[in-house]
Amino acid sequence: MLFGKLLPREGNFFELFNKHGEAMVAGSRSFQSLLQNYGDTYLREKYAAEVDAAEHAADKVTAEVNRLLHKTFITPIDREQIHGLINAMDDVLDLFQDVSETLALYDVRSITEEVLRLGDLAAKCGERVAHAVSLLGKLSDHSVAEATVKTCEEIDRLESDADRVMRSAMSRLFREEQDMRELIKLKAIYEMLESITDKCEDVANLIEGIVLENS
Repeated sequence: MLFGKLLPREGNFFELFNKHGEAMVAGSRSFQSLLQNYGDTYLREKYAAEVDAAEHAADKVTAEVNRLLHKTFITPIDREQIHGLINAMDDVLDLFQDVSETLALYDVRSITEEVLRLGDLAAKCGERVAHAVSLLGKLSDHSVAEATVKTCEEIDRLESDADRVMRSAMSRLFREEQDMRELIKLKAIYEMLESITDKCEDVANLIEGIVLENS
């Protein structure tokens, strides 16, 4: 009995989730600004640096959550759910950074309307994920649990929108693009952008599972 009392309980997992969510929002918005100002080299590099900074900040939070899991005896939600959620969230920001870096590595000089639309949907998904995560500490309130599920449903709809934009973008790309190098570059960028919304949907599914088990 004494042993159990001496072991750490709960931990500040929800605070860390929120901190990671803040980094995700910052990274999402900086990525969106990068695409919107892509023609300005200075601004492009500035926002790319901000995406990197957000990703690095999120990595530190992820490491802290995983460290805390090893030190905490009783967690507020299932340990596997905590581990799965924080790592899935981290994957989202990793993908934002990957696209930002790929645009530079592939020397993409200009972007298409479809890239802008997919980037906008990806950024919105990232923000909705952060919002859903911010509600997890209050799931005992039925109205909050319902709001969390509704936010997850919004993420699902955004992911479906991204699928439609992706299919249309690919169709247009293969019909109209004559330069094979540009076709290969844009195809990779489209796929990476769509994968961000896929990963956000994965996070939403994890959150819905947490809601079902803890509300």
